[in-house]
Amino acid sequence: QVQLAESGGGSAQAGGSLRLSCAASGRTFGTNHMGWFRQAPGKEREFVAAITWSGVSRGYADSVKGRFTISRDNAKNTVYLQMNSLKLEDTALYYCTATPSGTSWSLWPAQMKYDYWGQGTQVTVSS
Repeated sequence: QVQLAESGGGSAQAGGSLRLSCAASGRTFGTNHMGWFRQAPGKEREFVAAITWSGVSRGYADSVKGRFTISRDNAKNTVYLQMNSLKLEDTALYYCTATPSGTSWSLWPAQMKYDYWGQGTQVTVSS
Protein backbone atom coordinates (compact mmCIF):
# COMPACT_ATOMS: atom_id res chain seq x y z
CA GLN A 1 0.00 0.00 0.00
CA VAL A 2 1.27 3.46 -0.91
CA GLN A 3 -0.11 6.78 0.29
CA LEU A 4 0.71 9.89 -1.74
CA ALA A 5 0.62 13.58 -0.85
CA GLU A 6 1.37 16.31 -3.39
CA SER A 7 2.69 19.78 -2.64
CA GLY A 8 4.26 22.70 -4.45
CA GLY A 9 1.37 23.82 -6.56
CA GLY A 10 0.42 27.45 -6.85
CA SER A 11 0.35 30.30 -9.30
CA ALA A 12 2.96 31.26 -11.85
CA GLN A 13 3.18 33.48 -14.86
CA ALA A 14 3.51 32.08 -18.33
CA GLY A 15 7.16 31.32 -18.96
CA GLY A 16 7.79 30.75 -15.29
CA SER A 17 8.56 27.61 -13.28
CA LEU A 18 7.14 25.53 -10.48
CA ARG A 19 8.28 22.33 -8.84
CA LEU A 20 5.79 19.81 -7.55
CA SER A 21 6.67 17.25 -4.91
CA CYS A 22 4.96 14.02 -3.99
CA ALA A 23 5.73 12.43 -0.65
CA ALA A 24 5.01 8.73 -0.45
CA SER A 25 4.54 6.52 2.54
CA GLY A 26 4.45 2.77 2.50
CA ARG A 27 7.27 0.27 2.49
CA THR A 28 7.00 -0.54 -1.22
CA PHE A 29 7.71 2.96 -2.60
CA GLY A 30 11.09 1.98 -3.99
CA THR A 31 9.52 -0.70 -6.19
CA ASN A 32 6.71 1.39 -7.70
CA HIS A 33 6.84 3.27 -10.95
CA MET A 34 5.60 6.79 -10.34
CA GLY A 35 3.72 9.23 -12.48
CA TRP A 36 1.99 12.57 -12.76
CA PHE A 37 -1.37 13.19 -14.35
CA ARG A 38 -3.36 16.40 -14.61
CA GLN A 39 -6.96 17.44 -15.12
CA ALA A 40 -8.09 20.82 -16.34
CA PRO A 41 -11.65 22.06 -15.76
CA GLY A 42 -14.05 20.42 -18.16
CA LYS A 43 -11.42 18.06 -19.52
CA GLU A 44 -10.46 14.46 -18.92
CA ARG A 45 -7.50 13.56 -16.79
CA GLU A 46 -4.37 13.21 -18.91
CA PHE A 47 -0.95 11.69 -18.52
CA VAL A 48 1.96 14.07 -17.93
CA ALA A 49 5.06 12.05 -17.03
CA ALA A 50 6.26 8.82 -15.44
CA ILE A 51 9.48 7.37 -14.08
CA THR A 52 10.63 3.83 -13.36
CA TRP A 53 11.17 2.64 -9.81
CA SER A 54 14.93 2.91 -10.38
CA GLY A 55 14.75 6.36 -11.95
CA VAL A 56 16.55 5.13 -15.05
CA SER A 57 13.73 5.53 -17.56
CA ARG A 58 11.20 8.31 -18.00
CA GLY A 59 8.27 9.03 -20.25
CA TYR A 60 6.51 12.29 -21.08
CA ALA A 61 3.42 13.51 -22.84
CA ASP A 62 4.26 15.33 -26.05
CA SER A 63 2.70 18.50 -24.65
CA VAL A 64 5.29 18.77 -21.86
CA LYS A 65 8.34 17.15 -23.44
CA GLY A 66 11.36 19.44 -23.18
CA ARG A 67 9.70 21.62 -20.53
CA PHE A 68 8.91 19.26 -17.64
CA THR A 69 11.26 16.87 -15.85
CA ILE A 70 10.25 14.05 -13.56
CA SER A 71 12.69 12.73 -10.98
CA ARG A 72 12.66 10.76 -7.77
CA ASP A 73 14.64 10.33 -4.59
CA ASN A 74 13.95 6.91 -3.15
CA ALA A 75 15.90 7.73 0.01
CA LYS A 76 13.37 10.51 0.68
CA ASN A 77 10.36 8.61 -0.71
CA THR A 78 9.66 11.57 -2.94
CA VAL A 79 9.00 12.14 -6.61
CA TYR A 80 9.26 15.55 -8.24
CA LEU A 81 7.94 17.32 -11.31
CA GLN A 82 10.01 20.32 -12.38
CA MET A 83 7.88 22.46 -14.68
CA ASN A 84 9.63 25.12 -16.76
CA SER A 85 8.43 27.42 -19.53
CA LEU A 86 4.92 27.15 -18.19
CA LYS A 87 2.02 27.81 -20.56
CA LEU A 88 -1.55 28.85 -19.90
CA GLU A 89 -2.69 25.39 -20.95
CA ASP A 90 -0.66 23.83 -18.12
CA THR A 91 -3.28 25.10 -15.69
CA ALA A 92 -4.78 22.03 -14.02
CA LEU A 93 -5.05 19.93 -10.91
CA TYR A 94 -1.94 17.75 -10.83
CA TYR A 95 -2.08 14.26 -9.37
CA CYS A 96 0.76 12.05 -8.24
CA THR A 97 0.26 8.36 -8.88
CA ALA A 98 2.00 5.02 -8.43
CA THR A 99 1.78 1.61 -10.04
CA PRO A 100 1.49 -1.56 -8.04
CA SER A 101 4.81 -3.00 -6.93
CA GLY A 102 6.33 -5.24 -9.59
CA THR A 103 4.59 -3.64 -12.57
CA SER A 104 6.55 -3.95 -15.81
CA TRP A 105 7.60 -0.67 -17.36
CA SER A 106 5.82 0.14 -20.58
CA LEU A 107 7.01 2.02 -23.66
CA TRP A 108 3.66 3.78 -23.30
CA PRO A 109 3.69 4.70 -19.61
CA ALA A 110 0.38 6.50 -19.93
CA GLN A 111 -1.21 3.08 -20.31
CA MET A 112 0.29 1.45 -17.22
CA LYS A 113 -2.05 0.51 -14.41
CA TYR A 114 -1.87 3.14 -11.65
CA ASP A 115 -3.45 1.99 -8.42
CA TYR A 116 -2.49 4.74 -6.00
CA TRP A 117 -3.42 8.43 -6.29
CA GLY A 118 -2.86 11.57 -4.29
CA GLN A 119 -5.46 14.26 -3.69
CA GLY A 120 -3.95 16.64 -6.22
CA THR A 121 -2.31 20.05 -6.14
CA GLN A 122 -3.53 23.01 -8.17
CA VAL A 123 -1.30 24.74 -10.72
CA THR A 124 -2.53 28.00 -12.23
CA VAL A 125 -0.62 29.75 -14.99
CA SER A 126 -1.53 33.31 -15.89
CA SER A 127 -0.42 35.70 -18.61
